[in-house]
Amino acid sequence: MAGEQPVLYSVEDAVARITLNRPEKRNALNPALIAGIKDALREASRDERVRVIVITGAGKDFCSGADLSVLQQIAEADVSENAEDARSLLELFLLIRQIAVPVVAAVRGRALAGGCGLASACDLVLASSSARIGYPEVKIGFVPAMVMAILRRNVSEKRAFELLTRGAEISAEQARTFGLINEIYADETFDNDVAAYVNDFAKLSRSAVSLTKTLLYQMDGLSFPAALETGADVNVIARLTDDCRQRVAKFLSKVQPEV
Repeated sequence: MAGEQPVLYSVEDAVARITLNRPEKRNALNPALIAGIKDALREASRDERVRVIVITGAGKDFCSGADLSVLQQIAEADVSENAEDARSLLELFLLIRQIAVPVVAAVRGRALAGGCGLASACDLVLASSSARIGYPEVKIGFVPAMVMAILRRNVSEKRAFELLTRGAEISAEQARTFGLINEIYADETFDNDVAAYVNDFAKLSRSAVSLTKTLLYQMDGLSFPAALETGADVNVIARLTDDCRQRVAKFLSKVQPEV
């Protein structure tokens, strides 16, 4: 039954699916849910079959942010308790970046506050046409602090300031124009469209995609010369992988020599 386990995990072919399973709470974040997502990500990371991970929500919404009970605990907790709680979410956002394969957020309904941060932390975001996202933390006197580190890397400074300080919900189409969403699909065909999108990763080189993901995020903060040097190092590593050598050999075998 829905709600028995805070997180559902399954693997089909090359796709690992992590489902936030608190639909009666709009998949609001609490310690059990955050821990469950991290456990599922680690399990997927250990599975050599997995080429892509999809995070989605059960029911009508992706994730509405922090659970009301968590907000109550925050209001009553001391410094060390609040620090421990904040670090748990920090670890989740960091883990998504460290996972070797792409992590895709499939957003249906609302993704708000920490839920919006969770979606934005993923490598790719696919949304239904009726999806809504936002950072409403300032409305309750809260600072969207950790999600700010993610948002600032996704959008311009002016857009980030607007989203973080006004606390408004925006449509999927607006979010795409801001650079927060990769693709928007019709509500009626959303599941099939997401499946078609992520299944493409099964055809690609796992090692090449993994190295590309690592390099892309590693370049954050590097100077241009340092980024080129790092890129050159990864280029060499990629050439030496079995997957690269096998795929290049297969490609060359199909190329007809020029007459």
